[in-house]
Amino acid sequence: MKCRICASQAVVALKSHHTAFCPDCYKKFFLRQTERGIESQKLFTRSDRILVALSGGKDSLSLMLALSLLGYRATGLHIDLGIPASSAAARGVTERFCARHGFELIVLETAARGLPIPLVKSRLRRPICSVCGKIKRHFFNETALGEGFDVLATGHNLDDETARLFSNVLRWDASYLADQGPLLEEKAGFARKVKPLWRLTEFETACYAFLTGIEHHYAPCPYSPGATFSTLKGIVRRVEAAMPGRKLDFYQKFLRNGRPRFVAAQPDKALLLKPCPRCGHPTSSGRECGICRIRMAIERNEA
Repeated sequence: MKCRICASQAVVALKSHHTAFCPDCYKKFFLRQTERGIESQKLFTRSDRILVALSGGKDSLSLMLALSLLGYRATGLHIDLGIPASSAAARGVTERFCARHGFELIVLETAARGLPIPLVKSRLRRPICSVCGKIKRHFFNETALGEGFDVLATGHNLDDETARLFSNVLRWDASYLADQGPLLEEKAGFARKVKPLWRLTEFETACYAFLTGIEHHYAPCPYSPGATFSTLKGIVRRVEAAMPGRKLDFYQKFLRNGRPRFVAAQPDKALLLKPCPRCGHPTSSGRECGICRIRMAIERNEA
């Protein structure tokens, strides 16, 4: 099998693109796809300060490296969740990666903010994955706004996005469908959020991480077994295996034909937001924000 670009020995074959690449040409392909995803959706410019959420996984670290090589101004943010063994490993990988490449890194510990995930899990009678996600998003947003960044970037890939879209379609959740996409504009109290890897699959990102020698944290979270999202990703992968290219086609057509209709049908959410009476964070609940309600649940158990 030969590389389509230079005719040397190929190491990565992509059925969805009907092509194959050698290591050097594949890395260029990955950067081109990342740049195309940024420019086609007008996610940000090279003058913007970008805060990249770094979990220690292959996707977020690959994104950070790609943005740097493409000439964007990026700073990493790692949230240490305080999960025994897992969090220390993820933090170590992230710190070594940033030190190796000379990237600026901000580390925030949820334990220092009174929200270590093991404690939260023990006090709340709710699925911990959704609660953990809410906590991370809160601190991502708080840091992006507080430190003056123009945009918050996450490493969500095409598999993540199509699985989430599939889930929202199964429920016909109009509100979530209106918000889904590579770009969520800034609104009162919320930073602009982007997903630059939306054109690239998990396999393609894994290949880039391997070929660039990125050490990444790959052990699953000990609290995540049984998460329904993994099931949905598996279904989408099987569809892609049978019909190469369908994931990107599905997602792009949603962005072009579906999302605008859901956006038009939704009220302006900014008008529904009010400051939380405890912390001032914007919320549409009409009472304390989600993070403050988590804190209150913990306080009740400690009383």
